[in-house]
Amino acid sequence: MGLSFAALHSVSWKILHSTRVTRVMSTLTTLDWLVIGLYFTLLIGIVIAATRHQKSSTDYFLAGRNMGFFAIGASIFASNIGSEHIVGLAGQGASTGLAMAHYELHAWIVVLLAWVFVPFYYQSKVLTMPEFLERRFGPRPRWILSIVSLAAYVLTKVSVTVYAGALVFETLLPDTFGSPENAFWVGAIATVVLTGLYTVAGGLRAVLYTDSVQAVILIVGSVAITYFGLDRLGGWSELQAFTSENVAQYALWRPLSDPDFPWLGILIASPIVGIWYWCTDQYIVQRTLAAKDLQAARRGALFGAFLKVWPVLIFLIPGLIGAALNSKGLLVIPTNADGGMVGDQVFPTMVATLLPAGLRGLVVAGIMAALMSSLSSLFNSAAALFTLDIYDKLRPGASEQRLVTVGRLATGAIVILGLLWIPVMPMISKGGLYQYLQSVQGYLAPPITAVFLFGLFNSRINNRGAVWGLGLGFALGMAKLTIQALFGVGKIEKPAFLAAIGDFNFLYFSGVLFLICSVVIVGMSYTSDEPDQDQIRGLTFSSIDRDVVRASWDRRDVFVTAVVLGLVATIYTYFSFWI
Repeated sequence: MGLSFAALHSVSWKILHSTRVTRVMSTLTTLDWLVIGLYFTLLIGIVIAATRHQKSSTDYFLAGRNMGFFAIGASIFASNIGSEHIVGLAGQGASTGLAMAHYELHAWIVVLLAWVFVPFYYQSKVLTMPEFLERRFGPRPRWILSIVSLAAYVLTKVSVTVYAGALVFETLLPDTFGSPENAFWVGAIATVVLTGLYTVAGGLRAVLYTDSVQAVILIVGSVAITYFGLDRLGGWSELQAFTSENVAQYALWRPLSDPDFPWLGILIASPIVGIWYWCTDQYIVQRTLAAKDLQAARRGALFGAFLKVWPVLIFLIPGLIGAALNSKGLLVIPTNADGGMVGDQVFPTMVATLLPAGLRGLVVAGIMAALMSSLSSLFNSAAALFTLDIYDKLRPGASEQRLVTVGRLATGAIVILGLLWIPVMPMISKGGLYQYLQSVQGYLAPPITAVFLFGLFNSRINNRGAVWGLGLGFALGMAKLTIQALFGVGKIEKPAFLAAIGDFNFLYFSGVLFLICSVVIVGMSYTSDEPDQDQIRGLTFSSIDRDVVRASWDRRDVFVTAVVLGLVATIYTYFSFWI
């Protein structure tokens, strides 16, 4: 007999609060609420303006393909930086230091999106990534990618994002709704429903416009936390002194003996996950497809790459500052039963404790902006996948108005499924939200990354190779995830080979899975018929219209690219030797 929603709610809450949580006695002042109210007023005005432009499915899902580079770049950044980043990444910084910084220095991969992938996507005039796979390989890869992407959105992005945002409500408004538990659920449900409403109403245009505002709020709020945290700590030198005393825990590069983040595993897995997320996932790429032309699409991606340089400094570093303040007794962060710091409570506690009235409200608005921008992007992308890749295939010839209506209904369904999954989230996030997210993505990414890379750069790869690579890759990835949840040290330890698979480092597994998928894709393709080169013209590197691509960039694009890559290299160099 299964657990009821209420019983599951109770079980998940007990798991979530199996820690000895130190209450943060902080309430939002009238000024804080005023700032938050002004933010939502601005948001509502933007959505109302966006709803006036919804006349077709292209308007709803791709904002009429008429967006400029600033809105695209800001939306790429704001969609990526959700509450799981602000809460989870700060918590990861407090518990594991800069180990996860490699995933946050993926600005160089966003540059790959701009220069390598965007020309293929934009010239093909596709609306979704599964549609691109169908153009390149045939219908079966499209179905596989659509279904897996939708499942992944509900089980990872929605659940993690909402859970992280709800933790903020629990910490900042513990008594506003009667109890911390009530605050958790009110925050979770209210933000999901409100975001769903404005996404349903405004489509991608509303998402892009609101993300432009939210990107600014995110940066301002996080910079404020960093500034006030360093001020309380005594400056950057004090932070360096703290990390120097704990090099093994907080260093950027870990030895091969490190069980969680060995440097070789990071170098293998991080690019695989990054290329999937930044260059092939509908969630991100949809923003570039809304550009008014190829030049705007590329520049939007480059602007997004520039913004992506900064999360290490404005999200990870506050986590380190919180850990240092906690060690000196200058900040009291909730602890678990073993006396260890609860990482996911670091950022909310810093907001409640360090910031003055008014600015605290702005940062709370920023956290809500992060939650809502990620969810709105997710809802719109999921609606596009379902409507254009599943419904339109099952019901061909549907009117434009019908497609928009189905898209809105699909968004509503995603909202409901996300809410139903919330009680399960505490049961699977005890290792830290951000690390959990990266490990799951490490099992999803390899087959998709392999299929897209081989498909673009090798015209000999065919439908058979793509189907086998995607199908086998997803099966192996989900098998590893299931075994990891059940078998290993401290879980079921017999049989030994399953326990060994469960404990096998997720970073190395990403590399092994990518290698297996690559061999299968190439092997299956070269042992079957060559694809019709006329049908895939313009979809591979050897056949793309290079004159059109060359005409879409100039020295300014090269300069921005050099700046982004230079900043990434500088940050890597500094933090490799800073302690």
